[in-house]
Amino acid sequence: MSDEKKLAIIATKGSLDWAYPPLILASTASALGYETEIFFTFYGLAMLKKKLNLQVSPLGNPAMPMPMPVPVIMQAMPGMQAMMSSMMKKTMKKKGVASVEELRDLCLEAEVRMVACQMTVDLFDFDTKDFIDEVEYGGAATFFEFAGKSDICLYI
Repeated sequence: MSDEKKLAIIATKGSLDWAYPPLILASTASALGYETEIFFTFYGLAMLKKKLNLQVSPLGNPAMPMPMPVPVIMQAMPGMQAMMSSMMKKTMKKKGVASVEELRDLCLEAEVRMVACQMTVDLFDFDTKDFIDEVEYGGAATFFEFAGKSDICLYI
């Protein structure tokens, strides 16, 4: 049996703000010597697309810091999500935070295994040509094969 520690992550969210936790944790774990796997399912599959257009929504997210208070009714207006996403990306860049693309590339360089849920791919009629080449495909059994032997298992 291997002495190498293992981290299993299930990534279920596909928004800009929810893309960071699994990628940061996976890249950090790999750098610390963990064998790491992320199982992307449902909306988390958006992180595997070649062309990323992840958005963040202020609507229903009261903890989101904003430069000035914005009433909930205004948050639902057309264009607010794109505007807030653009603001978030600019702030992250200004503060030196890596982009989702950079973090994903870092994970790939660090040999983090990325598995797309085949059932979800089929459910949403996704075209696998839209996903990065490095992704593997599997079902829940694929995840449990790795997660069952992991030291840490996270659901994000």
